[in-house]
Amino acid sequence: MSETQDYMVRAIAANQEIRAFAVTSKNLVEEARRAHGTAPVCTAALGRTMSGALMMSGMLKDKDSVLTLQFSGDGPIGGITVTADNNGNVKGFVQNPLVVLPLKEDGHLDVGQAVGKGTLTVIRDMDKDHTYNGQVAIHSGEIADDLTHYFAESEQVPSVVGLGVLVDTDYSVKHAGGFIIQLMPFATEETISRLENNMKDVGYVTEMLDAGFSPEDMLTRVLDGFDVEITQTLPVQFHCNCSRDRVERALKLLGKAELDSIIEEGHETELACHFCGKKYQFSVDEIRGLRAELKNS
Repeated sequence: MSETQDYMVRAIAANQEIRAFAVTSKNLVEEARRAHGTAPVCTAALGRTMSGALMMSGMLKDKDSVLTLQFSGDGPIGGITVTADNNGNVKGFVQNPLVVLPLKEDGHLDVGQAVGKGTLTVIRDMDKDHTYNGQVAIHSGEIADDLTHYFAESEQVPSVVGLGVLVDTDYSVKHAGGFIIQLMPFATEETISRLENNMKDVGYVTEMLDAGFSPEDMLTRVLDGFDVEITQTLPVQFHCNCSRDRVERALKLLGKAELDSIIEEGHETELACHFCGKKYQFSVDEIRGLRAELKNS
């Protein structure tokens, strides 16, 4: 993969006692930042969640499966919603994108304070008939820590999640990415002990990315001493599947009375997609046409 391209790798190690994922996501997080005009702490919160969702979607077996992460906290950011599929597509938004908070004492963005306390919900849409939900309390609001606790509490899978977004002085995204390491049920005590020792020496994800680390390099660092085998490399991107047709269907779901009210106002209606910010305009005549379709249905 090109150094400038966002991509994710999947790997196994220690005779398949460990499965691992790593991603670099600078471009897609920057695209989300531009789409939503997020302030730095919101960029970091959204970017970490998008990176985490991409790697978690890589755990889905069905190519049409979709994973959604929802952080519903009492912090000023209001909430985070991110959806990813296992084809490398991700989209997301924060409820209040303009939140500004003081930096933490260590100089890092205070994502935990922005998110606050509440619930993390993980939704897996396997197909139109099978949806699986898991929900845990938000542990710290720092995203990676919360996903680590989700795996332990909801799925009983010992995991280490590292996520990072480095925001530049002009508020653009300088680096973004992360890793997820998971122990399989048959992992030996030797493997567990070595991994625990490795984690003591692993710094911030942003430090590794700023040093030029690729996803493969991050796994080599985290899994030092293990035989790491990359099993998949997948390009990832910010992609929203919204369309005018989808927005029309959403408008019709408002019902006849609401559409009548919009028509009576007598001016153009504009709707924006929550996930990508794309705007769709509808004239009064077009709203009348949608209303007529309801009448005839």
